[in-house]
Order: sequence, then C-alpha cells, then structure tokens
Amino acid sequence: MVDVSAKPATERVAVAEGRVVMKPETLAIVQAGEAKKGDVLGTARIAGIMAAKRAHELIPLCHPLLISKVSVEIDPDEALPGVTVRATVKVTGQTGVEMEALTAVSVACLTVYDMVKAVDRGMRIEAIRVMEKAGGASGSYRAE
Repeated sequence: MVDVSAKPATERVAVAEGRVVMKPETLAIVQAGEAKKGDVLGTARIAGIMAAKRAHELIPLCHPLLISKVSVEIDPDEALPGVTVRATVKVTGQTGVEMEALTAVSVACLTVYDMVKAVDRGMRIEAIRVMEKAGGASGSYRAE
C-alpha cells in the first residue's frame, strides 16, 4: 500500500459513471417496477452505496477510507436504451476516492444486470469511467 501519512487531509470528491444497455422491453419492465426480483433501481442504488464503502476489501492495496458521502443516481434512458449510473463519493482524507466511485458504479450496474438477466441476457455493462475528481495534490480532473 502506498504510504500517504505525509499527505495533508483534504476534501476529495470523485464522480464515476457507467451504463447498462438493454432491450427496450427490459427497460420498460425496470421502469414499471415489474421485475420478478423487485425494485431494480432502488436495489441497485443501495448496492452501489454499500459497494463504495467496501472498495478496500475488493481491490488490493486500496486504502480503507472514512467516506463522508456516497450518492448513486440511476437514470433510465430510452434513447440508449438502458440506464445510466452515476456515483459521487466524498471524503476528507489523505487519498482520493476514485476507486470507491468506480466500485459503486460497477456494482450498481451488476445489480441491474442480475435483477433482470432472466428477461435479457444480452445486456451490456459499458463505459465505466471517472468523470471528474477534485482535491489532493494532483488537482482536478474532468472527462471530456
């Protein structure tokens, strides 16, 4: 693990995004709340929040952090068709939270897939990436 003990504790924020592409009929089931496993969007949101808090258990050499905020938004998009997942993670600490945001998005996307895979095994999880970060010595970043 990288030694961050000499770094000052500063506010750090990361935003990550990804999407699950599915058939229009599958999206309709998700939006109507008619999936056999229950509320897809609500469950995926909670799964993403829980995952952000456990990133250090899943990713070798990732620091455990006292996260102060995690939000996961999941927006249906009929043009895709599918859902876009966006996670924002904040901490005051000595290292960034990009991995926590990416983990939140990844697990939320996997949860969507799991909950409706019985009706659409051809779904694609794609475009998971850091959209922006702020704080720390490396400064700010915003994806184009």
